[in-house]
Amino acid sequence: MTRKPGSSRLLFRVASCLTLTAFFLPLYSQQPSFQTSFFAPGAAHLIMPSVVANVVETEHLPYINEVAREKKSVAAFSPNSSDLLIQEAEEKFRAGKKFYQDRDYTNARIYFDASVDAILKASVNPTDRTLYESRFEEIIDSISRYDLAGMGAAEVSTVPQFDKAPLEDIVTMTFPVDPRTKGKIETEVKTTASSLPLMVNDVVLGYINYFSGRGRKTIEFGLEREGKYQPMISKIFAEEGVPQELIHLAQAESGFLPRAVSRAAAKGMWQFVQFRGNQYGLMQTPYSDDRYDPEKATRAAARHLHDLYNEFHDWYLAIAAYNCGPGAIERAVERTGYADYWELRARRAIPIETSNYVPIILAMTIMAKNAPEYGLDHIVGDPALEYDTIHLDSVTNLSLVSDLADTPVSEIQQLNPALLRGTAPVGYDLRIPKGTSPDLSAALDHVPSDLRASARIHRVVAGENLGDIARRYSASPKSLVFLNSPDAEQPNPGDRILIPAAYREPAAAAARPVRTARGSHAVVASSRSKSTKTRTVASATVPAHRTGTLVARAAAKPLAVNR
Repeated sequence: MTRKPGSSRLLFRVASCLTLTAFFLPLYSQQPSFQTSFFAPGAAHLIMPSVVANVVETEHLPYINEVAREKKSVAAFSPNSSDLLIQEAEEKFRAGKKFYQDRDYTNARIYFDASVDAILKASVNPTDRTLYESRFEEIIDSISRYDLAGMGAAEVSTVPQFDKAPLEDIVTMTFPVDPRTKGKIETEVKTTASSLPLMVNDVVLGYINYFSGRGRKTIEFGLEREGKYQPMISKIFAEEGVPQELIHLAQAESGFLPRAVSRAAAKGMWQFVQFRGNQYGLMQTPYSDDRYDPEKATRAAARHLHDLYNEFHDWYLAIAAYNCGPGAIERAVERTGYADYWELRARRAIPIETSNYVPIILAMTIMAKNAPEYGLDHIVGDPALEYDTIHLDSVTNLSLVSDLADTPVSEIQQLNPALLRGTAPVGYDLRIPKGTSPDLSAALDHVPSDLRASARIHRVVAGENLGDIARRYSASPKSLVFLNSPDAEQPNPGDRILIPAAYREPAAAAARPVRTARGSHAVVASSRSKSTKTRTVASATVPAHRTGTLVARAAAKPLAVNR
């Protein structure tokens, strides 16, 4: 058989009686409020037993003992539920540290995870909040150092991380008014066309002043990212009867970051807590969370906002209720007798974050609608997001899709922010780069469905032989020849070879709140870490007879990818 030098071929074949079993138990990645990662996925390699972190923690009394000592004037100190959770967190941390020192990384992760869970739950009402926050930082920082040193956090992860919204630090703050611009802005607003009523007062003017100065980058970056989603959001808002100006809620909630996570465990571009998201069809599975899907979440947000307007008959109250929940607004109206946002704000009947939330939305709207006046007309939005979709009939790892589409796996992840893991489940409609659907679907059909969760495609480069490739993926040359075609024994540069069980499922990320602030939608990236041992059978069971084997020699050229 003659081969054209340099041509790209698919050398893998479908073996009808080939069996390959892989077991995946999810690991979880985590990110603290400082946007540095800890509890990263367990790396897909064996950790050398000699690698143990030399982490030194500060020695001190247990939290409850220290609080009791500080309150010695109190006749009898009785720890509350938060205090007991802090004690539990300390105990779990010490147990995890012991397992770590014994190089039992699986149990170390389990106990460290339990420690983080307990310390997060303890934020409700600790007796000594300053001491609690100190212990919180110590536990998180220590676990982070352990993880980086010996449990694989330094490895590159294929699990999407979470983001922090840009307005977290200002949502509880107000800013001074620039008297030089007050009259100009008031006149400007009178001539600004808007479906959302626009009002100017000192708090709105203060935020305009902030976004024009120190906070300018915040609004500029938001306007850039808005371009990616604006056509989709505009279409859905029009269909659902929601003012177009409410697109700025996504700027305030998440900065148009699809994987934003808040202190209150609200998630996604539109910051839905789980029960509210479920009410509007945003569901969760071990593989995915619809709240991170920009299109699904936008539809849910539009319907929720429309429902809130129908309840309160006022867009300011609807926006406020979106932030802190309709129940909080209902109670505030009932207590004061005023169904007016500004009156509720003046009477401090709503959470402080909500009291500044509507002014932030108004400030952003006024500035965006008068972009030249604020020097924002030069901002070029990101290109609108476009993609193809393929329906998956088997569990498929994203690295395999990346290999077949000649596209970085990060790009596949960005198109599919709802995926919590490095694999997509059966029945998932996977988004892929625009224009790649026909070729990618055809190439994926050549990979046996029972291998797609673990297989990779290796593209041969000049100077590589089959032995090099087999060693790279901890496979035997014979298994690669068997799974592919006999031509795999002497591959040419550009050939693509199917590698069984080369992909290990990394951590599944689950977001958890940090330092809960009632009513806050400011975003902090943090999550729960739970890990167990990952087992992968790295070689196929070769049948005694090769009858029924089908040989696939397809696609003698690279997949066409529209960049």
